[in-house]
Amino acid sequence: MTSCSGQGSSGSSRTRVGKYELGRTLGEGNFAKVKFARHVESRENVAIKILDKEKVLKHKMIDQIKREISTMKLIRHPNVIRMHEVMASKTKIYIVLEFVTGGELFDKIARSGRLKEDEARKYFQQLICAVDYCHSRGVFHRDLKPENLLLDANGVLKVSDFGLSALPQQVREDGLLHTTCGTPNYVAPEVIHNKGYDGAKADLWSCGVILFVLMAGYLPFEETNLTALYKKIYKAEFTSPPWFSSSAKKLINRILDPNPATRITFAEVVENDWFKKGYKPPVFEQPAVSLDDVNSIFSESLDSKNLVVERREEEGHVAPVTMNAFELISKSQGLNLSSLFEKQMGLVKRETRFTSKCSADEIISEIEKAAGPLGFDVKKNNCKLKIQGEKTGRKGHLSVATEILEVAPSLYMVELRKSQGDTLEFHKFYKNLATGLKDIVWKAEPIDGGKDGGKDEGKDGGKDGSFSINLDI
Repeated sequence: MTSCSGQGSSGSSRTRVGKYELGRTLGEGNFAKVKFARHVESRENVAIKILDKEKVLKHKMIDQIKREISTMKLIRHPNVIRMHEVMASKTKIYIVLEFVTGGELFDKIARSGRLKEDEARKYFQQLICAVDYCHSRGVFHRDLKPENLLLDANGVLKVSDFGLSALPQQVREDGLLHTTCGTPNYVAPEVIHNKGYDGAKADLWSCGVILFVLMAGYLPFEETNLTALYKKIYKAEFTSPPWFSSSAKKLINRILDPNPATRITFAEVVENDWFKKGYKPPVFEQPAVSLDDVNSIFSESLDSKNLVVERREEEGHVAPVTMNAFELISKSQGLNLSSLFEKQMGLVKRETRFTSKCSADEIISEIEKAAGPLGFDVKKNNCKLKIQGEKTGRKGHLSVATEILEVAPSLYMVELRKSQGDTLEFHKFYKNLATGLKDIVWKAEPIDGGKDGGKDEGKDGGKDGSFSINLDI
């Protein structure tokens, strides 16, 4: 059997689903996995969200999944991630989505600390335009936060993740929603009260929190104790920093009004003088959309037009997946290669990468050695690892999915991605693990070769513990 280092491997496997060739995993959660994919005919790049039917049925999530698919089919807006199509096999559901390369808006804030007011306004305008459009189609997001706002290669904002959205059918006779959901720091006070709330007004509150974060670089409501956090939100206890303009402060105060009855509306926000500065509403088509085929993805009928078969092609030896040049470039924000080998400590959020000239077997061995003393168990599946925390954290056990990819002969990229648990705990784990792996991390020389003329540092090149690659999808 060929070793995991990939030396002498003679082949690899590709998985086809319908007209799409699946690539590497971009992210994963409890019920779904998102993979990079390419249409075999048009060569268009997409992201495919894959759900396990058995898990969906076991956890009684059929209605939620149908809701998410219905939501994405209804929305056709330049600032919302587009759903191209839905397919299903006997065991899985495949949601084909627009693929964007600019990362999360959260990452831009993490890098900059805060955005200048004009730039923050630009993103806020796109956000309000998108969310207001969703509401006009009867869709409420209910989990708006910077992590769910993506950027394309041109820096255009795209709202994503409608897993918690609500369609009109969920609105009761009183005209209100009654499901408490969302992320605590961004959630409106009336949602916490759980006495029914207007989805549009609750979404607008979240938009107001996002605007504050964009311009301040920190949250308006933040407490380690959930009860204390809720008290602040109930009373809208926050203070705008001195660098906010007076007009921006006034608008935020009107949005973060704890009384939904007196809170400003979307229509009033769009007419606000601060908001209107430089605002150009997008022009786009609004085609009619049918939801008739949503139920068919759960069908077991062989003649279902949406039924596909997942098949593997070109089976070969076990080895790290070899990334082609396009896949490597596509991981760089805006297809910019300059950031591939920059030292960027402290920017890690939910995933990070490093490069190494050690073999895959050596990398796995070193990860096991470094993770053990930190209280983490490592489970191996060829060149994919699952690093699981033994102790229960704030959001359960921290779990880190790790994959080794060959990017060039004798050069490997190791990706660590939080799959479960708390993001801050992942940060802490990453920093401690980085210290233990510093001897295998390879650091690229500057393009001019530096004063050593481009000497190959090999295993010792990364003794400062810096991870060579930190790109976000």
